[in-house]
Amino acid sequence: MQHYLATGEGPVLNRIIEITALHRDGHEFPVELTIVPIPDGDRVAFSGFVRDISERKSLESQLQQSQKMEAFGQLAGGVAHDFNNLLTVILGFSEMLLMEVPQQDSMWSSLKAIGDAGERAAGLTRQLLAFSRQSVLELKVLDLNATVEETGKMLRRVIGEDILLAMVLHPKLRWMKADPGQLGQLLMNLAVNARDAMPKGGRLTIQTGNVVLDQNYAKRHSEVVPGPHIMLTISDTGVGMTPEVLSRIFEPFFTTKDVGKGTGLGMAVVHGIVKQNGGSIEVSSEPGVGTVFKLYFSAMDEEVAKLSSHHSEKAYRGTETVLLVEDEDNVRGLAILILQARGYTVFAASDGKEGLRIAENQKKPFDLLITDVVMPKMGGHELAELLRPRFPRMKMLFVSGYTDDAMIRHGILHDEVAFLQKPFSPLTLAKKVREVLDAGETRRQETL
Repeated sequence: MQHYLATGEGPVLNRIIEITALHRDGHEFPVELTIVPIPDGDRVAFSGFVRDISERKSLESQLQQSQKMEAFGQLAGGVAHDFNNLLTVILGFSEMLLMEVPQQDSMWSSLKAIGDAGERAAGLTRQLLAFSRQSVLELKVLDLNATVEETGKMLRRVIGEDILLAMVLHPKLRWMKADPGQLGQLLMNLAVNARDAMPKGGRLTIQTGNVVLDQNYAKRHSEVVPGPHIMLTISDTGVGMTPEVLSRIFEPFFTTKDVGKGTGLGMAVVHGIVKQNGGSIEVSSEPGVGTVFKLYFSAMDEEVAKLSSHHSEKAYRGTETVLLVEDEDNVRGLAILILQARGYTVFAASDGKEGLRIAENQKKPFDLLITDVVMPKMGGHELAELLRPRFPRMKMLFVSGYTDDAMIRHGILHDEVAFLQKPFSPLTLAKKVREVLDAGETRRQETL
């Protein structure tokens, strides 16, 4: 297009403005209008160029959301780290006291209340780490249908009798690799959100299926690799969401519920779990009609049999020698009591340098190193690298309240590093120690 306009004495420069255009089908979309002056004697002609910038705006929005989530994640990770050290002590000692106090004793109910409160607090920190994508994945080859069915048993009690729960599961669903605990939490959060959107009852449908995502889909979702995927769909017949609410649904602490009735973390946790497990998520909603969540996870190329543990609680004992390195005094004291009660010989240090000194004076080799990841003076990673040549057969178990250490994150994703997330219970620590110590023997037996 070309127009002639009168001008002043100043120079006429190119102008680029963003405006909203109307498509022939009636929907609005963003465009960039470039106005270029063309001198013509004492007049100036203007040419305008219009470019659709819908895709660029979409990418900018994704980048802004990613940066916002990263900032919240750093805050949440730091809070969770300190809190998890405290919860490890609360949960650990309350559980040990419960085993010593008879249930008919008046103190038993008080100790149980302390433990229950600690568990609820631990659940909150797990949500903080989940939405910040800083929780450690315990990746397992799994059948998503089995996870949905198992979680469904709890969902029926959560959503209430006035909501019909329907599960439509693909009979030949592909296998996937993910953290089953996180997937269960994801389903629970979405179900609770759907329940709140159906105060007068309705229908909640959970469906699984096999799909193939092509290059066009991957182009719109940069985190997706084209190929076979598993689709998990959760839909409800609730009140739905306006476009304004829908645009903010994954923001941490954003909620449309009344004060005191929601933390605003539920959907942020869902977003974090999906992304951490390598998936993608789409949401569509219409006021008065309902909401549909579509989650996509990469499918595995071949089925891998799941290994299950056959240990009983009594079997989580041993006589091995353990080097324990933990900078939090109370956590270290708790771990010493747990391991010694299970029969292990324990050498303890408050940081990496002290652990190194103990190791240099130890004539017999250690069977296991249990170390916190982040410590003053010397962290767990550096200590492990220094001790590896001296004790090549020593197993290693890393422990932390948060996991922003690149080596740990990389190792866990490749099943090369054993990791225990704080807070942990005495039984959890005992099980993990036995699992790590037996890992080499298990692999040897499998190859025979």
